[in-house]
Amino acid sequence: MRTRLLALLLTLMSAVLLALGIPLAVSRADAHQQEMTRDRADDTARFAAQYQTAIRVGQDVKLSEEEQLPLRQDLEQFFLVYGIHAAVVDRNGDILIRSDPGYTLPKTGQAHEAFAEARAGRRSDAPQVWPWQDRTITVAAPVVFGGDVVAVAVTESVTGKMRGRIWDNWLFLGAAESIAVVAALLAAARLTGTILRPVQVLDKATHEIATGKLGARVAAAQGPPELRRLAKAFNEMADNVETVVEQQRAFAADASHQLRNPLSALLLRIEELGLSLPPEHIETLDGVRDEGRRLTHVLDELLALALAENAANTGTHRVPLDVAALVRERIDAWEPLARARGQRFEQQGPRALTGNVDPIALGSALDAILDNALKFSPDDAEVTVALAAVGGRLELRVADRGPGVDPSELRRVGDRFWRSSHHQNVDGSGLGLSIARTLLRATGGAIEFAARDGGGLVVTVTVDRAL
Repeated sequence: MRTRLLALLLTLMSAVLLALGIPLAVSRADAHQQEMTRDRADDTARFAAQYQTAIRVGQDVKLSEEEQLPLRQDLEQFFLVYGIHAAVVDRNGDILIRSDPGYTLPKTGQAHEAFAEARAGRRSDAPQVWPWQDRTITVAAPVVFGGDVVAVAVTESVTGKMRGRIWDNWLFLGAAESIAVVAALLAAARLTGTILRPVQVLDKATHEIATGKLGARVAAAQGPPELRRLAKAFNEMADNVETVVEQQRAFAADASHQLRNPLSALLLRIEELGLSLPPEHIETLDGVRDEGRRLTHVLDELLALALAENAANTGTHRVPLDVAALVRERIDAWEPLARARGQRFEQQGPRALTGNVDPIALGSALDAILDNALKFSPDDAEVTVALAAVGGRLELRVADRGPGVDPSELRRVGDRFWRSSHHQNVDGSGLGLSIARTLLRATGGAIEFAARDGGGLVVTVTVDRAL
């Protein structure tokens, strides 16, 4: 957001500076040329006046060598000092007097247009010359005698120095505008940082609450009044959400705990009742007993989920731990059950890899994942457990050969009480992977689910690596 604001400010500021700078640059270039043109016009008018003064009544427009001498000396000195060609030409454009032998009046272009204007008795105007145009400027003034234009005085100036001054002005103007842009950006960056800092704090707190850290709050005394009101409303909302979630969690834990004891007593009474029932009712009693055990298992998992969510909310204690050793320990714990079903584990990866984890939370999550893999794998199947280091993280992949899930159902795996339509004939409550995901989030880890080639589910657990 800050980058977008700065980009917007930079665009607006650049547009304003260009709107101001371009007319100013054009104005400075025009001012330099006007100054040069004015000086040449004065010089040309002076030469025209000198030639006009030298003409006597009744004589030809051409002056004698003696009459030309003062003006020729002025023209030659003018060329030597300033490097500017000067001449007086007749109405046909033929040279009468010139500053240097090599000068001739061009028959085309701006010089010819200036000559034509002066011959008509009008003052010539020089076109705009930009710094990248290497061209000369010709200024012409009429020599009037007896009310008629009898000759034309012209000066032809190179524009290198003038264009150099324009470039210098433009570079100075560009540097000034660049400094203004940098200064404005620094001020804008500081201003936007001050304005957006409360928004960033609010965004961080929102993310923490979204990931289960319900205790996150923002300081309501930061930023402008609108943001302070927003922060206050956010804190009130977070308080209400935390209260509702805590009440829900407490209800689940209390209900699970309170129901388990009467259920255990009920199962004991069923066992006692079985001793006195006739044989024909034993099968019915076994069904009641199985349902009671299943209900006990569901209550145990609800209690475990409530405890896991409480751990995620209050935080866990992570320490450096050999994750490979923990994986072997949990595999050994589940090995008897797997062997009884004709199943087996295949552990892959290094013998030792250290992660920064909570041993209890990660161990419980692994138990839920391994239980799920054995439960849905067929007899004589193999469950692959692979551990590897990927950058600064450790990845543990548990792959089974069960029925798997449809691609459209992958996003539902790990939801509470959710079970695929392919798994309805398998005992379970749909809470095991939910517990694993909650515990892993509490330890800063993550869990992902993917379909295995050839059938089955791949559960990928990611935790921090201890470097």
